[in-house]
Amino acid sequence: MHMKVMVKQESPRICVSGFASNNKMAAKSCCSCKIGPSILNADLSCLTDECNRLLECGADYLHLDVMDGHFVPNLTFGAPLVKCLRKKVPDAFFDMHMMVANPEKWVDDMADAGADQYTFHLEATEKPVDLINQIKKAGMKVGVGIKPNTPVEAVLPFVELVDMVLVMTVEPGFGGQKFMADMMPKVKHLRTKYRVLDIEVDGGVGIPTIEAAAQAGANMIVSGSAIIKSDKPKEVIDALRATTEKWIKINSETSQ
Repeated sequence: MHMKVMVKQESPRICVSGFASNNKMAAKSCCSCKIGPSILNADLSCLTDECNRLLECGADYLHLDVMDGHFVPNLTFGAPLVKCLRKKVPDAFFDMHMMVANPEKWVDDMADAGADQYTFHLEATEKPVDLINQIKKAGMKVGVGIKPNTPVEAVLPFVELVDMVLVMTVEPGFGGQKFMADMMPKVKHLRTKYRVLDIEVDGGVGIPTIEAAAQAGANMIVSGSAIIKSDKPKEVIDALRATTEKWIKINSETSQ
């Protein structure tokens, strides 16, 4: 059975399927493919079983969408659920997508709950550098996300301070939206400038759209409905991985 599960350690966390510890980006020669199902699309009444099933199908990490009803109109879950889930799924890498106003407010709670990566939206804070330092001090990796209407140039001053940049390919807040192919120039721009940066895409990513995302340079692939709703989630994960790894290899060779 193909299984890539993160190994949890005491702080700092070290991972075995492509996630380096904080500030280790320079040690990597190229990025690696990581597939992260969005559990928001799962059956929340049996979330532990759903998470374990996804990991058994080959997921590299789990993408947890936290929405507060303010930054986005929808409302999901918070640190108490994450803390309960961590006890039941101790070895998974939790990528927290914090679609919240005042993301500074929830850093310590999420760290205490067992989050591995805290991904905030650039649009939600007036002091991104302070927030980045706060997240690192709490022992988590740092991701920063940008919404479709935010130009990629806005995130460039912070790229070398973070572990990952998230390019939203839908408007954040709801699942099942159509993939926005016109976001791919952002991904390509980032990949051209930062060959080993983890670049995540989130929204409408599945078999029909993975080619565009991977070709542009995304290596962290968030996929919700395409994986969760499939009768054969392992085959979907394998297909996403194969296409992403293909383009990582091609892009690496052409950049040399």
